[in-house]
Amino acid sequence: MTAPRGIEGLAKNEKSKLLADLKAKAQNRRERDGDEPAMLETAPVGPRAFDFSTMPQHKQLRMMAAAAELSGIANPFFHVHEGRAGATTLCGNRTLLNFASYNYLGLNGHPEVSAAAKAAIDRYGTTVSASRLVAGERPIHHELEMALARLHGTEDAVVFVSGHATNVSTIGHLMGPKDLILCDALSHNSIVEGTRMSGATRLMFAHNDLDALEEHLTRTRSRHERCLIVVEGLYSMDGDMPDLKRLVNIKRRHDAWLMVDEAHSAGVLGAHGRGLAEEQGVDPNEIEIWMGTLSKSFAAAGGYIAGSHALIEILKAGAPGFVFSVGFPPALAGAAIKSIELLEREPWRAQKIRTNAKLFLELCREAGLDTGTAINAAVVPVIIGDSTSAVMCANRLYEAGVNVLPIIFPAVPEKQARLRFFITAEHDEAQIRETVAIVDREIRQMRTEMPAWKRLAGGG
Repeated sequence: MTAPRGIEGLAKNEKSKLLADLKAKAQNRRERDGDEPAMLETAPVGPRAFDFSTMPQHKQLRMMAAAAELSGIANPFFHVHEGRAGATTLCGNRTLLNFASYNYLGLNGHPEVSAAAKAAIDRYGTTVSASRLVAGERPIHHELEMALARLHGTEDAVVFVSGHATNVSTIGHLMGPKDLILCDALSHNSIVEGTRMSGATRLMFAHNDLDALEEHLTRTRSRHERCLIVVEGLYSMDGDMPDLKRLVNIKRRHDAWLMVDEAHSAGVLGAHGRGLAEEQGVDPNEIEIWMGTLSKSFAAAGGYIAGSHALIEILKAGAPGFVFSVGFPPALAGAAIKSIELLEREPWRAQKIRTNAKLFLELCREAGLDTGTAINAAVVPVIIGDSTSAVMCANRLYEAGVNVLPIIFPAVPEKQARLRFFITAEHDEAQIRETVAIVDREIRQMRTEMPAWKRLAGGG
């Protein structure tokens, strides 16, 4: 019995006939089905896989939007701003007092910053067109990293194209399943996601409760290889800061690394805007990892890590957010370099933030507004209560001429929903006084109307 032959075993004339038959059948099928590929004939009938409106997340969003519309509550997010983010902002044909942008030093749009960005484009173009490992390395990257190292008083630094990815990649790359990470309960999402990516054991301690941190370390540190403590220099929801000196002592005793996220404190804290270490008189080299972003004080975008040469070499060789991302854009690098130079030349900008924040806090407290544990720095919350009330209050303020956004559950606990004010060096005394007066008036009026409104909206 002859073994079956494949197509390659057919005689030449047999192969030609078979191919001709297949082509004819395919042509007949295309004519019958209107050129649709044959494989679609077997596609299952039912919801299309690409119809995202069927996903639970989208259905929940639509339900929330419908409930807000029924209650007469407008969406306070995604207002279109038609110009530079400064002490005021233009929405449509209205100029509003602006407390929703973190242009802390007032350098966004500064003539020297804009000129530096344009000069970088003229030399390098709008992109370096490759990851830095491959062909994207440019002199401007090294210049920026040296400026950041100088600002923080460290040996070296590395920039990432995303602030969020900076934390995710750094923590995820340095730590592993046998390690322990301890985070403040108010840690930013990027810190939490970095911990998850690492596979390390994560323990959260109550906000700024360093006694609880020590208890965790005493109980669990010995069961893990490496240990990382992560805090923020200025907390983005509460506007307060940790005790850095005590943290250094704790990490020494428990053989841990300390990482400080300076996203909101670089350019803000310290007499010269050098951050938490300058603010509290601590040698910055006592801290293993300094993280920061360029989107706030430094009029750009992206993030960075500052620390030892060895740390930076490890991250440049293996951190996914660096290795697998395009090199930092030239225009943003130029803007950030010039912003750091301006801060060094004009430290009054950091000092003005503190003066403005001090006045804002004093006026809020005189009015009986709840500002929580905020210090006189760039972030000041006014705590409202439940999320619905916070959204309603933000909408009232928008109509009254103040642009400030609500922070609601799950970003904060439900009964701690708030308005978050960003105080900058560009605000003047008159703007601050006017804003606090409007906030006080609108909150008082809202609360007198609250019983009837709650019956309508079902608010808590």
